[in-house]
Amino acid sequence: MTTAPSLVRRTVGYLVLSQLLAYLIGWGVPILLGLLDIGQYAISYDELASARAEMLIQSSLVRGSDDIVRIDPAPGLAEEARRNPRFKYAVFDFVTGAPIPGSSPELVATLAKIIDISSEHAHFVLPGDPRSPALGFMATSWTRYGKMHIAHYCLQVRPIDALLQSIANFEWYWSYVGAAMATSVLAAFIAVRRGLQPLRATMEEAARIDMNSLDQRLATNNVPIEITPLVDAVNEALSRLAAGVARQRRFTANAAHELRTPLAIMRARLENARETALNNELLVDASQLRSIVEQMLMAARIAEGQVSLDEDVDLCATTREVVTNMLPLAMDVDRFIDFEESGAPVIVRGNRRAIESIVANLIDNALRAEPAGGTVIARVLADAGIEVIDHGAGVAESDRELIFEPFWRKSEATPGTGLGLSIARELMEAHHGRILVETTPGGGATFKIWFPVALSAR
Repeated sequence: MTTAPSLVRRTVGYLVLSQLLAYLIGWGVPILLGLLDIGQYAISYDELASARAEMLIQSSLVRGSDDIVRIDPAPGLAEEARRNPRFKYAVFDFVTGAPIPGSSPELVATLAKIIDISSEHAHFVLPGDPRSPALGFMATSWTRYGKMHIAHYCLQVRPIDALLQSIANFEWYWSYVGAAMATSVLAAFIAVRRGLQPLRATMEEAARIDMNSLDQRLATNNVPIEITPLVDAVNEALSRLAAGVARQRRFTANAAHELRTPLAIMRARLENARETALNNELLVDASQLRSIVEQMLMAARIAEGQVSLDEDVDLCATTREVVTNMLPLAMDVDRFIDFEESGAPVIVRGNRRAIESIVANLIDNALRAEPAGGTVIARVLADAGIEVIDHGAGVAESDRELIFEPFWRKSEATPGTGLGLSIARELMEAHHGRILVETTPGGGATFKIWFPVALSAR
């Protein structure tokens, strides 16, 4: 699975690159303007060689046996002086202003007054040369022998000097660049995170929408204008989905309503027919079909908001009535139903007919699973729950979620439509309750339903 890129990290990354690019452009443009001799930016090409000149001069500083620091030209410095007779250099002690032995006399004479005022940086021209552009440069630098003034004059520029000067400038301004980038990264992170808050709120709204709340729409009042088209598209998709689900629910309700009449007629004819084993089995099948149709109709009406889920329902009385109605049918197929209750009424908020449909469905399933001569137990719990227990083959752990899927059956030989438990779960979800199946001690299946404690009353 491919991991989607983080918008925050991507934005911060782009900002870092833009800051580096801005630094390079900001450093390069004034130099370009200076090299083009434009106004106050005018500089000489030789100024680009300042970093290399300082490196050559510093590498030539030595301390003699007399403990005096002097300039002893290293090969690189000597080669530059040989190639360019106009090239001159000098070093001055920062504290005393005294020139270091080996310094060019011309620079010492010219810079003596500047050194007296402890200049940190200076551009200059020796007497006899044109006044512009500057050909000499002096700056304060740290050497291995302490802080000193280093000056050079007319060092001819080379291609490598652009890189060396860039590195030197970065070393000089690294604190500024680093602080600016760190501040920008932090600001970008906060800005993007805060900018995404409306989108996260919209995401939370979308996460709360399910099949029972398709009439809800995502708010657009606090959504950034760039995200509004996406939110509008999602709302349009929800409208189309809600319309499709409404059509499906209307069809289900109409189909269930139309099936009630022929099922009632069929059951009446079976009850009036001569009693046989086959007739009893057909009555069980008819009862199951009627139960499923009633549940389908109830689920459709609840989804459409046509029935109330705010009734006071006594689980004990409701379950007892279902057991009473189904007991003759169970005895006809050589089964029995045992009813157990907590003793005190267990009151929940919901719809009585819906709860009756759920309990009837579970008992009907249990009667089909219960061996001949066995007893199904319907038990009302004090914590607003109901258990329906059979002693049949049970439900494999791998199938305990699948059995609640519409039309799922273990095999083609399994009796039933595969709809009952699916509709039962839908009705429980409408009541904000839950349904599950466990193994009955000794073998079989125990179906349990619970209603929210907050909605029940003792």
